[in-house]
Amino acid sequence: MNEQVPTALAGERVDRAVAFLTGLSRAAVADLVAAGAVRLGGRTVTTRATRVEQGSVLEVDIEAHRPEPALVPEALEIDVVHADEHVVVVDKAAGVVVHPGAGNSRGTLVHGLLARYPDLAPVGQPGRPGVVHRLDKGTSGLLVVARTPPAYESLVAQLAARTVDRRYAALVWGHPQPPQGMVDAPVGRARRDPTRMAVSSAGRPARTRYGVRRVFSGPEPAALVECRLETGRTHQIRVHLAAIGHPLVGDPRYGGRRGDVGALRPCLHAERLGFDHPGSGERVMFESPLPSDLAEVVAGFEEE
Repeated sequence: MNEQVPTALAGERVDRAVAFLTGLSRAAVADLVAAGAVRLGGRTVTTRATRVEQGSVLEVDIEAHRPEPALVPEALEIDVVHADEHVVVVDKAAGVVVHPGAGNSRGTLVHGLLARYPDLAPVGQPGRPGVVHRLDKGTSGLLVVARTPPAYESLVAQLAARTVDRRYAALVWGHPQPPQGMVDAPVGRARRDPTRMAVSSAGRPARTRYGVRRVFSGPEPAALVECRLETGRTHQIRVHLAAIGHPLVGDPRYGGRRGDVGALRPCLHAERLGFDHPGSGERVMFESPLPSDLAEVVAGFEEE
């Protein structure tokens, strides 16, 4: 597709404009943007929130989009913390991908959930039924999945209103100063590598609160930090902590590979999840202890 932006779409987000002009879903457009298949005024679009101007030339390589194959339920081992007729709360293991995507067409958390809860199939977006938020493949811990359309709408609204309590345990290099604070910096696709995220003025607003729990002196200075998300951008905690000079231990993608401390993945765990239950309206809270692989890494450091 190669078209000029009409007057009616002037000022709209580029993902909405592309969806309107092509008839593709927003999820499909998001995949096209991530693949570098959308250009505006001759420049590759790196964030879906970019605004379009009347008369600008919008180029879309629609062939880069491939419809998601039908999801086939798979009997997979999943640690279900809580399940009722409205929601499922899962303690995701590290190494598990939440939903299908490039290079991950099978064996995802969604495939396993569909085998156990087939009623999830029509809920939410195609290809990611019931999913309202994600965790990176290498991140372990808690996430909630909606089982009904009303539950989905409720949880999405709570995330948008920033009333969902999402707290993470992170092992970082160095000793953050001040020991408590907030990183308020927009996050978007890195210009030179759209598979990476970065602090960028063209990105979306992102805020991460942090607080140091424990500090370690060796084998190199490090700290166990609690992070609380106020927004939920891709790789947000990893990018924010790296941006203030304290990357996650075990995270080579964002500068965290230093020495041999036994970390086989980024040391990040979603340990607490709280939200208003879509059925009862009551506040519910779930907690997950640090998994054994991360606890072992932490134990290898000497506390000050």
